[in-house]
Amino acid sequence: MAGKIDSAGYEDILRAAGVRVTRPRRAILQIIETCEDHPDATEIYRRALKLDKSISLATVYRTMKVLEDKGAIHRHVFDNGPARFENAAHEHHDHLVDLDSGQLIEFHSDRIEALQEEIAARLGYSIERHRLVLYGRKLRK
Repeated sequence: MAGKIDSAGYEDILRAAGVRVTRPRRAILQIIETCEDHPDATEIYRRALKLDKSISLATVYRTMKVLEDKGAIHRHVFDNGPARFENAAHEHHDHLVDLDSGQLIEFHSDRIEALQEEIAARLGYSIERHRLVLYGRKLRK
């Protein structure tokens, strides 16, 4: 997907999928549009409650499932933790999970991307998609 999706774009995606855009769903979409992290459904619910007290966790799950199925968001599961979400229109990047704090760090490396392409080509493949997650601890000085 090209460009970050805004709330109106998410609403269009939901409507095209036959899903009503209710006040609780608008709160969810606002959270997704403005978040800079990778919240899980419970965190989206917690944040959305501040905008609309009538929201339910089930509405969050259903909304995220539709957006995932339509390719508007990416769903990530790190080390059997809860599924976390991010806008699918973000530039490609990989993730590093800090095993001590749980912090999720995004990074991009042209060298890693080139090496993956080289390996795939050597094996007779072209890469359609991939996901790289590193798990580590900060080095102690």
